[in-house]
Amino acid sequence: MKVYMARVRTGGGAEMFTHSMDEPEALAVADLAAQTGVDPADIDVVANDRVTWRNGSLGCPKLGCSYAQMLVEGYRIVLHAGAENYVYHGANGEAPFRCSQPDPNGTVESSAAPVRPYNPM
Repeated sequence: MKVYMARVRTGGGAEMFTHSMDEPEALAVADLAAQTGVDPADIDVVANDRVTWRNGSLGCPKLGCSYAQMLVEGYRIVLHAGAENYVYHGANGEAPFRCSQPDPNGTVESSAAPVRPYNPM
């Protein structure tokens, strides 16, 4: 995994480095800052989880759209700014996108018991 440093512009125009983050996390923070006008330094990362999405909607289906019915490895990032949480989803190797209505059943549970082959004896 590559590690990125988030650049934050201070009041005097100088840049300083904040905590290190992986690329999708840095992209999500930058996107949220651009969309909301919140200073990136005021955006907290609440969660950055690796997940397996149930289908090509990546846990964020849109009404009337069809999606590939296959498991997709990816991630879910939750950011906090002001008094709100913002959720970002993505597939491995792709940029994150903001998901305003996440599907609570969009992922395969990693804690599920493994499927055992049927053995009648």
